[in-house]
Amino acid sequence: MEMFIVLDKIFLILAAVEFIIGMFGNVFIGLVNCSEWIKNQKISLADFILTCLAISRITQLLVLLFESFMLGLPSYLYGIYKLAKPISLLWRMTNHFTAWFATCLSVFYLLKIAHFSHSLFLWLKWRMNRVVLVILVFSLLFLIFDFLLLETLNDFFLNICKIDKSNLTLYLDERKTLHVQTLILLSLTYFVPIVLSLTSLLLLFLSLVRHTRNLRLNLMGSRDSSIQAHKRAMKMMMSFLFLFIVHCFFTQLTNWTLFIFWKNRFTKFVMLAVYTFPSGHSFILILGNNKLRQTALKVR
Repeated sequence: MEMFIVLDKIFLILAAVEFIIGMFGNVFIGLVNCSEWIKNQKISLADFILTCLAISRITQLLVLLFESFMLGLPSYLYGIYKLAKPISLLWRMTNHFTAWFATCLSVFYLLKIAHFSHSLFLWLKWRMNRVVLVILVFSLLFLIFDFLLLETLNDFFLNICKIDKSNLTLYLDERKTLHVQTLILLSLTYFVPIVLSLTSLLLLFLSLVRHTRNLRLNLMGSRDSSIQAHKRAMKMMMSFLFLFIVHCFFTQLTNWTLFIFWKNRFTKFVMLAVYTFPSGHSFILILGNNKLRQTALKVR
């Protein structure tokens, strides 16, 4: 019993540390861009996406921290205070907006930075604002679909808390197939922004590699400032790609482990990896953005 208490304390400490780190980076991005917006009375598309992404991640971190503390409570409290439904809705909504705003950012960087001569790419590049708007509209359609699916899971989890232990096994067996199918559908809707983001990042990485190689051939040297800038951009893209894959994997793993092994005390540690993307990526964005980086250096 004492071991479980120690593990719970370790989990909460780690969750709080990751929460503080993530809040610091995202609040900084939000404050800098909002102050510039108020000062200049206008905002660029990139800063708008970054601001929305920072706000969604701040909300996501708050939900994650609240969920981390709730996991330490007895399961029947979910039923008494009816916390399962609002928590799952907020969890899904924050994950949804974080993934889709990250997708918009990936597509924006692809269309803004990459160099391809294909007619389709050029057509999209000339209509960059519309492309981002269409992505956001489609994300809202997927969110509505997610909410309809979540109603099934929410009722399921609330009923688990109310059912007598003698009937719990029978209830789980009867409903298992239906809710596994629902979770699969929820996972599939989450893969749409994943595929768009990964495709955009990989195309951008290939474009940067090709452009860097051309610069080396033309300039006959690897110390040129433009080459070093492209190398830094490639490192940032790879870091973004790695963190995004880790986040998507552990987000889905958390959804499945909390559903299948909801009574296992060790499953909560899977959630710690979900903090990595909203916490770590904010600092990658600060380092890669000249305005944010220079402001951070002045603050320091």
